[in-house]
Formats: sequence, structure tokens, C-alpha cells
Amino acid sequence: MNNDEPLGGDVNAVLSIAEERKKEMRDNWSARLTSLAETRDKAVFASLFDYFAPRLKAYITRLGMPPATAEEVAQEAMLSVWRKAHMFNAEKASASTWIFTLARNLCIDRMRREKAVEYELPEEEPDPEQRDQGEHLILEERMRDAIATLPENQAQVLHLSYYEGKSHSEIADQLGIPLGSVKSRLRLAFSKLKAHWGEEE
Repeated sequence: MNNDEPLGGDVNAVLSIAEERKKEMRDNWSARLTSLAETRDKAVFASLFDYFAPRLKAYITRLGMPPATAEEVAQEAMLSVWRKAHMFNAEKASASTWIFTLARNLCIDRMRREKAVEYELPEEEPDPEQRDQGEHLILEERMRDAIATLPENQAQVLHLSYYEGKSHSEIADQLGIPLGSVKSRLRLAFSKLKAHWGEEE
């Protein structure tokens, strides 16, 4: 065997195929969400719920909410998907991005209610959706800055977990590393993020 030959074939080709499959999946969910807005088909909603609800719960739990509360917020987010499907625009965002944004906004509202003393809002609030979008952008910017301080291997698993909503086992499969390594890297990353944000506050 020639030791100079690359192992595993053309890596770029494999990555290209993976990206195409991810795009197909994104387009598929976007098409289903668009269909839901037009048809109000409960079977379409059920498929969206089955796929996204557990991922939303895992995502919300990682944001720091207890599992029971995370499940409640995830279900509330999926009800918002049913009610607001007509507002989805596939040209502006993928279904996944839109649904996770709904969930994140609900988390912000829940945290605001639970920590009302820390959030002294003006009596005349701007439009709630505009307010949430602005707060979301601030949180996203802080998270990006914090992730930029992490070692690459920790930043990678955190990105897959936080932004793509992947489970620990999905991340392990994608990166080809043991499940324990994923959990260890996430623990270290979150520990550093807490320290990073603690220093800023």
C-alpha cells in the first residue's frame, strides 16, 4: 500500500455531499413549513413537531432552563409555529433558524418574567417582536465574541450544539469522536463561557 495515498477518498467531495444533504434537509423543512401556512395540515404540523420539539427542548435546556420548563417552552414554541406559520418567509431564513428563533424569544420572555426585578422595562415598550429581535441580536453577538475565545475543538462542538441544535450523539457521529469527548468539550466550553460573561457583568 502506498502510504502517500489519502485515506477515505476525496475529503472535499465528502464534505460537498454532506453540505448538499444538509441543504436538502433545510429546504425540505422550509417547504413543509410553507405548506403548513397554506394548508393548515395537521399531519404536516405533526411531522414538524416530531422533528423539532425534542431538539428545541435540548437547546432550551442548554440555555440554562430546567428540563420541565424547557419542555413547556418547547411546546409553547411549537404552538407558535402552528399559529405563526403564515409569517414564515423561506427567502429570509430556513425553517430551522425561524423555529429556533421563536424558541429563543420565548426563553427571553420567560427569563424576563422570572427575573422581573433585573429587567426594569420602560412603561411604553417598543413593539415586542422588534424588542425581542434586538435583544436576540445582542445575545448572538455576545455569544459569538465568547465562542471566539475558545479553543477550536471546543468552539466546534459548541457551534454544532448551540446553533445547529444537534444532540451529543449526533455531534460525536459527525466529528468521529467519542461521545465522552463531546460532553467533555462542551463542559469545558460552558465553564469558560460562564467565566467570560461573569467577567463582563
